[in-house]
Amino acid sequence: MPDQTLWTGALLGLELAARIATVAHLLLGRRDVPSTVGWAGLVMLAPVVGLVLYWLFGINRITRKAHRLRPQTSEASDRAELAGERCARRALDARYPHLVRLGHLGDALTGLPLEAGNRIDVLIDGDQAYPRMLEAIDRAEETIGLSTYIFDNDSVGGLFADALERAHRRGVAVRVLVDGVGQRYSRPAMPRILRRRGIPSAVFLASVLPVKSQYLNLRNHRKILVVDGRVGFTGGLNIRAGSLLASRPRHPIRDVHLRVEGPVVRFLVEAFALDWTFTTGERLGGDTWYPVLGYVGTTLARGVPDGPDEDFDVIRRMILGALSAACERVRIVTPYFLPDQTLIAALNVTALRGVDVEILMPEQNNLKLVQWAAQAQVDALLEGHCRIRLSPPPFDHTKLMLIDDAWSFLGSANWDARSLRLNFEYNLECYDHELSRRLHALVDAKIAASRALTLAELAARSIPVKLRDGFARLFSPYL
Repeated sequence: MPDQTLWTGALLGLELAARIATVAHLLLGRRDVPSTVGWAGLVMLAPVVGLVLYWLFGINRITRKAHRLRPQTSEASDRAELAGERCARRALDARYPHLVRLGHLGDALTGLPLEAGNRIDVLIDGDQAYPRMLEAIDRAEETIGLSTYIFDNDSVGGLFADALERAHRRGVAVRVLVDGVGQRYSRPAMPRILRRRGIPSAVFLASVLPVKSQYLNLRNHRKILVVDGRVGFTGGLNIRAGSLLASRPRHPIRDVHLRVEGPVVRFLVEAFALDWTFTTGERLGGDTWYPVLGYVGTTLARGVPDGPDEDFDVIRRMILGALSAACERVRIVTPYFLPDQTLIAALNVTALRGVDVEILMPEQNNLKLVQWAAQAQVDALLEGHCRIRLSPPPFDHTKLMLIDDAWSFLGSANWDARSLRLNFEYNLECYDHELSRRLHALVDAKIAASRALTLAELAARSIPVKLRDGFARLFSPYL
């Protein structure tokens, strides 16, 4: 009995010490106050469960320093970038004077310049994007870098695997990076299949859990394909059969992707190379990855990387800056809409000063918990004179923000804490009236097929449904 009492006391002492250490770790961290309070409450009220959950999912184990991993670019491309930066500044001042301060904000947040002379093509769904991506891979002569969250082992994934293998066999330097959770969406995992074919592939932060989960932190959610350092693709599109709508998949997914040419492609290469070096230790550099890029269009563009490392909170602050710069209208298309209180306030202030703020999200979300949490907070936006519309199936995975008739922001980031604070994301910031016109036309078509969400509809929810939604909202900092 004395021994048992001693062991019990020792275990209780260890548990108390672990709780104190965990709360100290929380207090010394840089996380926001609601998240700190939530984790501290869980640790104190449910000690064992709270401790396990926090140390598994609540801390950022990414300690990489981007400047230590920077690739060795070519001297010629470095000189071209400096010349392009000066040209982009003059073009921004002359063509978009009311957005000059927004351009300066992007300079400060990213440490990357705007680049002039780019061409951006808008590709709708996998039906338009996949053929162009496969064509680029088949035309590759020297290098291919592909990073994606999901690379399914299905009919579409097979097409990409075959094209990558053909490129590898003809001597192209192919590198493929798939997220550690995203690889689990199909079996056998595509990185394993690619390696069997001899294609250099890697997994970004392989999950310790043998299951797929949309709620695990620190995922590489970026979608980047760069070919010969000259042609790039980025946006929200994963590689999976569900995005090929012409084949009538069981779970169709709408999306938008961009084909990019011009000096801004260098930024896509840098983002891919940084993640590849972090994962594998191999540095990608030289003229084959960083050729000199000439002007091929009129779009001013910048890559905007974001992640829980040196690029922390960049996209969220870009959004806040864009809202403050808007003069006439703001249009947002997102599959997951869980803005924090600062973003909600900024959207409402933008609407209250006379800017038309319109938000489009799916009527039927593929993540029910996210949909319930969103329903619990959108009333604050409707009361603040924002307009919210719901798009019908198929599920729309597009991530797009438009300001007035000149500024576009499109990529992998959603309007939720997972994208804006917990994952690695990549967006493209563009200044171009013609590109904006094409994207507004796309949103017009989506709006025409949607319906308005009203305060009356939200108020008509039953008490059990409101309680369910309110409970789901408590988890919004982690969704």
